[in-house]
Amino acid sequence: MTSDKMETDEADNSSHGQGSRETENASQQLLPTQEDALRSLPEDAKWYKKVMVRYRRVVAVVMPSVIVLSAWLAVMVAHNHWNLFPEKYFMTITMVFGSLVAGMTSEGGGAVAFPVMTLAFGIPPSVARDFSVAIQSVGMTAAAFTLIYMQIQLEWHSIFLGTFGGIIGVVFGFEIVDPALTSAQKKLSFVCIWFTFAFALFGLNIYHKRRTFPKIPNFNWWKGIVLVLTGFFGGIFTSFAGSGLDICSFSVLTLLFRVSEKIATPTSIVLMAGNTSVGLFWRHVIMGHVDGECWQYVAVCVPVVIFGAPLGSVIGSHFHRLVLAGLIYVLDTVALVAAFAIVRPLSTELVLMSAGIIMFGAVFFFCLTRAGTRFLRSIEDAEKKAAEVGDLTELDKTINDKNKDTEPNTTRMQLHENITEI
Repeated sequence: MTSDKMETDEADNSSHGQGSRETENASQQLLPTQEDALRSLPEDAKWYKKVMVRYRRVVAVVMPSVIVLSAWLAVMVAHNHWNLFPEKYFMTITMVFGSLVAGMTSEGGGAVAFPVMTLAFGIPPSVARDFSVAIQSVGMTAAAFTLIYMQIQLEWHSIFLGTFGGIIGVVFGFEIVDPALTSAQKKLSFVCIWFTFAFALFGLNIYHKRRTFPKIPNFNWWKGIVLVLTGFFGGIFTSFAGSGLDICSFSVLTLLFRVSEKIATPTSIVLMAGNTSVGLFWRHVIMGHVDGECWQYVAVCVPVVIFGAPLGSVIGSHFHRLVLAGLIYVLDTVALVAAFAIVRPLSTELVLMSAGIIMFGAVFFFCLTRAGTRFLRSIEDAEKKAAEVGDLTELDKTINDKNKDTEPNTTRMQLHENITEI
């Protein structure tokens, strides 16, 4: 099958209605403008136009990669940092997997980088957090460019309001929350929070062919407040763990507002790109606390993540959603078990804190799922009422037409009775 045929098929299969049944296909959805471009591309179009439209996936990955790689090469050559690879190569290998996970799922690359760095290699959480923020500001931004250039459908209410809340949350977290946590608390908090995310995915995946929407239905003020609060708490998680806004956004969009995974996942990637960029600016420029070791890790990982994250977003569109969910289950469970095996001393306080986070997360996501069910029911009830009003309007129109041939004093009830004969 040719590339343009594949793109056209993808365009034909996308959903733009008020609601649809979620299928097992995890392919992301195109905007109508991209669909029109695919269908209307003339055979005699210039070669570069054909490339930009038919092979947009390749172009979307290559463009940001070339730009970032050029800047990276300039810095590496100017400062002769090639000697960092023999010493820091383990992070290069780690981020091969981390960047792919970042692009394929709603979890950022920090979901792999932070636990590996802190638990496996004993790197201080502050350095691991700064690295996660810095490297995702590169990889996730590249992936975000890929998604926007490909004109993948996004939930823009969530992006704008979640980014606003995320900026406040990450700054508040850097200044207030992060200094109040110990190294062990940061390690265990991270793995426990990410483990509870597995509950969210489980709650999402037990319902097959559920009804979903391409955007938040009937958007109003209270839904906007929810998105801002989601961004705020997600930003706090980013401030001490290096990521968090992505999973918060994904959970609220899919469980509460019943937005399709195909749209919630790329939306979370764009959100994380903005949040980590702001976080890096605050840490490096405003606070001036980014450790030099962090930049060394970034230097050996940039050439991996600039290709890995955009490539992951493309690869993820072809994977079965349950496969991606299973990958997250495994990663989060392994991280949790490893944390309890490695963190020492494992005090009673840490155990109780971890148990509390997991229990709260399980209850929270259960309640979020129930709230989403009620939200969906309210939408369906409103649709039924609207349909009834529409039927009555049509009936009144028919009555008026019938009234032209009846006596002026004919009653409405009599007309309704007459309609039964039509």
